[in-house]
Amino acid sequence: MPEPSVLLRDHTTLRLGGPAADYVVALDEATLVEAVASADEAGIPVLVLGGGSNLVVSDAGFDGRVVQVATRGVDDNDPGEVACGGVDVVVAAGERWDDLVAIAVDRGWTGIETLSGIPGSVGATPIQNVGAYGQEVSQTIARVRTFDRLDRCHRSFAATDCGFGYRHSRFKADPGRHVVLEVTYQLPRGDLGAPVGYAELARSLGVEAGQRVPLADVRSAVLALRAGKGMVLDAADHDTWSAGSFFTNPFLSTEQAVGLPDDAPRWPQPDGTVKSSAAWLIEHAGFGKGHAAGRVSLSTKHTLALTNRGGASADELIALAREVRDGVELRFGVRLVNEPVLVGLTL
Repeated sequence: MPEPSVLLRDHTTLRLGGPAADYVVALDEATLVEAVASADEAGIPVLVLGGGSNLVVSDAGFDGRVVQVATRGVDDNDPGEVACGGVDVVVAAGERWDDLVAIAVDRGWTGIETLSGIPGSVGATPIQNVGAYGQEVSQTIARVRTFDRLDRCHRSFAATDCGFGYRHSRFKADPGRHVVLEVTYQLPRGDLGAPVGYAELARSLGVEAGQRVPLADVRSAVLALRAGKGMVLDAADHDTWSAGSFFTNPFLSTEQAVGLPDDAPRWPQPDGTVKSSAAWLIEHAGFGKGHAAGRVSLSTKHTLALTNRGGASADELIALAREVRDGVELRFGVRLVNEPVLVGLTL
């Protein structure tokens, strides 16, 4: 049933956002589809809300219907065992992502263990192609089932049709069209995690890159690393009052990459671009940990996170984001792009 006058700051990890004109909690798929479809038919704007971990909502709120995806279900019996010795796991969009990772580690399903501690819901993972420490969900997603708001029908996309890229997908490229209903992950079985492909994680585990260690050890190490960066939600820690990494790592032309200082990170890509580190660029543009602008600041643990220190406004956060973005561009000629979705705001 609709809930009027719900404050969106109570439903986002940044704890920012004004009231929703209409708020619907969808506990099942039928309610989710009906709430979105009926609003579309009536010409009412819709904001589909998962875990609220990738949103910056304006202080004015949202003058339309907010639909909170609260569906539940983790089913590993359809279609069951697969040829690779793994399992297909069908997961409702409203399931908490980290709960799924914990289940996978407990049951010996590999492939998502380094994605431990990431906030938000399962339904958001294919949209952003969520990734960390050498893994991305695109490596394990088999299918994504959606409600297509344009054609008003259910559609299922194989992984090859999802247009996955770095923090990107066909769903992000066509924002708002597809409401993710469930995601199927194809996960190998085993006691050991995938080969450790990220140097920082390898050091934390005390192994060489490419080695494999028990799933539980990988999860524990990742959670510790993320907590050390303020990236594991904790109501008492304002460094976690954020939307995670606010800027994506930039992909540069060869000319742009050459123009960076010699010690700037550079990772050549198959398409000829060069990936660099947004965190490095921010720090070396003069914005250190804890760089403050009133009631908002960069995290004291990690320069990629913009945080609410308590009582902040969305406008204050956006002003800080602009300061950092423009400062990096002035210093290095690289324009950073925000990762969170902005609702009623522009950067």
